[in-house]
Amino acid sequence: MSKNTGLNAIEMQYLRLSLGLTTEQVASITSTTHQDVLAWEAGETDTPVPVQKKLLDIDDIIEMQVLNTTDGIEELFKKEPKRRLAFVVYPTQAVYTQYNPEFLSTLPLTELYSTAAWRIKKECKLVLEVDVSLVALDAEAYKAYRADNGMSESRESRAKWAATQLV
Repeated sequence: MSKNTGLNAIEMQYLRLSLGLTTEQVASITSTTHQDVLAWEAGETDTPVPVQKKLLDIDDIIEMQVLNTTDGIEELFKKEPKRRLAFVVYPTQAVYTQYNPEFLSTLPLTELYSTAAWRIKKECKLVLEVDVSLVALDAEAYKAYRADNGMSESRESRAKWAATQLV
């Protein structure tokens, strides 16, 4: 790669892997082809700078979510100490889209949200000594929980449902 582009082939591959994406998903997110992604990762062609920027921006968004979430958890624990938390992750893109329309512009794939949750889990364990469990959303069980408890749909309701799954 030329000196101006930034990431070399192996760095592009590891960035993709650190985001938890397949080459097909990278192609979809960056409006390129699967063959383009394979060529970048093999060092056969340079990765366009806008593609690098898009993937690095997604990585930065995830890192900001990790930072903001762990800061929020740390503040919460100053008031009410806990050592276990549950985070909802979404089993399919359709379920993710249904429950998180606000994230679609920044994290367009379920896998990216799940990557953020995984990084938050690791950060909470290392820095805050808090155990975080990732709980796959079971939409029917969640709806029943909301109905039984007179709750509306919200991120807080999903968090409360997830906490019940730790028992």
